[in-house]
Amino acid sequence: MKVNKIVHWTSTIIFAGMFLMSAMMYFTKSPELVAGMKFLGFPMFILPLLGTAKLLGAIALLQPKFKTLKEWAYAGFTINLIGAVWAHAATNTPFTTVLVLFVVLAVSYVFWKRMLSTKEVRNVAYA
Repeated sequence: MKVNKIVHWTSTIIFAGMFLMSAMMYFTKSPELVAGMKFLGFPMFILPLLGTAKLLGAIALLQPKFKTLKEWAYAGFTINLIGAVWAHAATNTPFTTVLVLFVVLAVSYVFWKRMLSTKEVRNVAYA
């Protein structure tokens, strides 16, 4: 059904866009991000690593060719978001945004799987 494709790509573009912006904040060492990471107790040397992972993960979600790579990106973002919720909960800081991103990721994944189980991917070459 075309609805699966529309919902999947809409949620995926929103999610990937948020994480591309997040990656740029990590690369540029945004003062707000640095203050938040220090408050959470994370070392600053982790910023380029997380920025690179977020950038590559967002690209992996947006590419339509490599199914396994996309699965790994979904898994990586799930682990990242669980860790973010845990860190915020442990420090009594708000994590509503993280939960919203988690829901958007879940919607993207569920509708991608629905798309794969139907004939909607016949024009996409999955490796």
